[in-house]
Amino acid sequence: MSHNQAAILTHHAMLVAWGQFAQCINLVALIEAVALHQKSVEHTPNRKVLEFLVTVLGGLAYLKDISLSAHPLDQDQAVAQAWGQAGWADHSGVSRTLSALTMDEAQQIVDVQTKVSQPFIDQEVMQALRDQDKIVYDGDLTGRPVSNSSTTYSHVAYGYMSNAVQLGYQAAMVSYHSPTYGRQWLSTVPHPGNTVSCTQAEAMVRAAEAKTSVRPRRRTGLLAQRLAQAGTEQRQWEAKTLQAEQALTHAQAAEQETQQQLQDWQDKVVRFEREYKERQRPERPYSRLAQARAKVGVYQRRQVRREKQMMKARAHLQRQQAHLERCSAQIQELERRLAQFEQENAANSMPIRADFRLDAGFGILENVAMLIEMGYEVYIKPCGSWLKAYLKRQVDAETNWIRVGRNAEMAAWKAMEVKNFPYPLDIALERFYTGDTQRFSVLLHYGQDPVTADLPRWFHTYNSRQTIEAGIKEGKCTFQMHHLKVRSEAALFLQEHFASFAANFVRWAAHWLTTQCSQEPQGWQEQTLPGVKAQVQVMAHTSAYVEWHERGCLLRFTNHSVFAGRSLHVICQWAYQLVLPLFKSYVFSPI
Repeated sequence: MSHNQAAILTHHAMLVAWGQFAQCINLVALIEAVALHQKSVEHTPNRKVLEFLVTVLGGLAYLKDISLSAHPLDQDQAVAQAWGQAGWADHSGVSRTLSALTMDEAQQIVDVQTKVSQPFIDQEVMQALRDQDKIVYDGDLTGRPVSNSSTTYSHVAYGYMSNAVQLGYQAAMVSYHSPTYGRQWLSTVPHPGNTVSCTQAEAMVRAAEAKTSVRPRRRTGLLAQRLAQAGTEQRQWEAKTLQAEQALTHAQAAEQETQQQLQDWQDKVVRFEREYKERQRPERPYSRLAQARAKVGVYQRRQVRREKQMMKARAHLQRQQAHLERCSAQIQELERRLAQFEQENAANSMPIRADFRLDAGFGILENVAMLIEMGYEVYIKPCGSWLKAYLKRQVDAETNWIRVGRNAEMAAWKAMEVKNFPYPLDIALERFYTGDTQRFSVLLHYGQDPVTADLPRWFHTYNSRQTIEAGIKEGKCTFQMHHLKVRSEAALFLQEHFASFAANFVRWAAHWLTTQCSQEPQGWQEQTLPGVKAQVQVMAHTSAYVEWHERGCLLRFTNHSVFAGRSLHVICQWAYQLVLPLFKSYVFSPI
């Protein structure tokens, strides 16, 4: 950048500041270093990918807004210069580049984001463990609907999203609470629209652990007890299956015996009919022929009963065998899980405490048990209404309801045994008043927090997971994820990750601007720091004059800006406190 360059007008002031920050954390250089198979004409494919990221950061709803908005991004030279580019491509060029991306190339770009994000994650994990003594994770599955008549989106499927069955995708998302930046996304994995929450719990936990590089100590003792109990159940099912096999054998023998007896009497009827015909004897009610016919009727009816008994015995055996197969499969899975958890414990030199909060869609009993065995403090709602109906029968006029919110009360049971579940759970029944209507809900908890002794805290701890729902809404509205800008599989994968990365990036940059860059008047930004939505939808589209200097630039907001009269000195440097290696080898490289 030249030294005393004349001021340039930009209509995307915050995108200029963010471009400087992106260069500080080496994001631009790393994306430019990714090998993409497409040719370069006027603009490189890497520049177009970077332009797509800037589009997401700017909250543009459609790719065509790059060129056709009131202040086209591809005509803003100040933004391009801030991001280290000679210029931007037309929206059609960006679209063609994204359509030609392969999944391997998209994954390489996402790996760059992961590399850039890791120092922030490491620092915040250590700070959370220092200040809170634990990490708090939230997980959710959110829909990405498309037009039901569309035929050009790849790998879409019909599923339940936005309170309706629609065509589209699902995204499994995990966030954690950062002491410095608030909500931070850890993992985003796109799936076809027919994916349901209960199938994604373990994958989401594993993805979160892979990003933070820390995990709780697995509860192998509990799992071993469950495995022993499953072995006892297996022996019981083996005994029941053996009894069912014997019952079927007996029923088959009785059916064959009855069939043989029926055949014998049918032969006698044929013989008697022939004799009576040869002798021209009439058939009387109590003759041998009549008695033989009666016997045939008796054995025919008995044969029907024997066949029904045999079918019933076979169905009973099949049910017992199915129970035994499920039990055997469960034992195999538990044995595999126990061996894996023992290995993970042996390799985990510093286990941590961690909460995992999920909604009812994930709350099948097997998921709850798995989260417990993985060592987490579990806050979740049960899937379905079976437990709610049972708890409603347990309350009466003398039940002690504790007010936990403006229109909510709770009653709780500590370490309650649940049918067909291996571990005791803290269970609460919530009662809500919405006008004249009374509604109920159930909360489940497992861990060392004494939640039943402080129901308001339990209520607010679980409902604090609304932060991930707010984050999903932010992604859809602020970063325009309710408008899928692309249609190919690789580009959709990239947009999904760009949106979650952008939400983190804006928060990192805001902290950087308020702590490492000076403002005029001094301190105005700390006092009225805009939120993410305001930064994206207002500050990223406000006008300012940009004066470039050797180490950065000066942003002077114009009189037409909502920040008229204010200036921001953007210094292209990032002071970062390295996180000490945590019982692992680590190589620090300069950024």
